[in-house]
Amino acid sequence: MAGTSGGRPSIYPTLLYADAKAAIRQLTEAFGFSQLSVYEGEDGSVLHAELVQGNGAVMVGSKGRGGLFDAAMKDAGTTGVYVAVADVDAHHRHAVEQGAEILMPPTDQDYGARDYMARDIEGNIWSFGTYTPEIGG
Repeated sequence: MAGTSGGRPSIYPTLLYADAKAAIRQLTEAFGFSQLSVYEGEDGSVLHAELVQGNGAVMVGSKGRGGLFDAAMKDAGTTGVYVAVADVDAHHRHAVEQGAEILMPPTDQDYGARDYMARDIEGNIWSFGTYTPEIGG
């Protein structure tokens, strides 16, 4: 069973994009993700990409390339992903400088976190903040 040790996350949000290469550019340039791997098909589509932020990761791919997952995700709507960052205000400033669409500026929440919300180029909602619940015990 997968755990939280060994430096490997046990949950990987997976998003498919009509233009996965543009999405990867935005996620790395505006939101500070790093590319761990990108695998392209012969047609240039993104078969699979892994982007990391801190000790978490997301998987990204191109829509319309076939396969069971692509078919299952065909009519899926946008999604929301929360990413913990150390300095919300600096992260937000960088995203703004890169032209990201900000839906909510950095805001202190009643539950003690500070976060902001942005929309990516294909409508997915990304929240970046300080909330990191304790898991396990």
